[in-house]
Amino acid sequence: MVKYFCCAGLLKNTWDQVCVAYWQRYPNPYSNHVLTEDIVFREVTPTNCLISRRLLTKTSRAPRWMERYLPKHMASSAYIIEDSIVDPQKRTMTTLTWNISHARLMSVEERCEYRINPENGSWTEIKREAWISSNVYGLSRAIQEFGLARFKTSVTKTMKGFEYVLAKMQGETPSRTLAETATERARETALAAKEKAKDLASQAQKKQYV
Repeated sequence: MVKYFCCAGLLKNTWDQVCVAYWQRYPNPYSNHVLTEDIVFREVTPTNCLISRRLLTKTSRAPRWMERYLPKHMASSAYIIEDSIVDPQKRTMTTLTWNISHARLMSVEERCEYRINPENGSWTEIKREAWISSNVYGLSRAIQEFGLARFKTSVTKTMKGFEYVLAKMQGETPSRTLAETATERARETALAAKEKAKDLASQAQKKQYV
């Protein structure tokens, strides 16, 4: 049995901008799990389509109950193959990714299609599909549910990372990440606490001399 997931996304940028940003997505604050990206091959077809294959290395921490089924050196990393076709005539970009690590335990295939939004030619719409399967007897359903939950979380991060890179490409100030916002607030809180402590200490010292 295979878990199927489908969702749509929208980027308020032109298709050309999105295609350029696609190859510049890493690194970004939302993709710390992506360690390396290597081009395996790339060619232009007689119809001017750009075909590429890349190998990505990502951190992929498995839950503890799953680690027992994985070799120690494979429990925290994964290799992903990514194929893509950019068709400048049809104005579409199609990507297909799948994991080659842990594939016997869980297989995740993702297909994305980027095309011009029919309602606004300056925007790009994304159709994202995923197929998640497992052949582990007795645990396949639990593994598939885990894979689906993780995939949904990664989609949110992927879109935020895409928006971050697009904003940076256009010279805009990218939205701050949650981590950056939390760090700034923590610094402000610490500074306020420090100032308050100084005031209390000063008041206590004045009382001693009254």
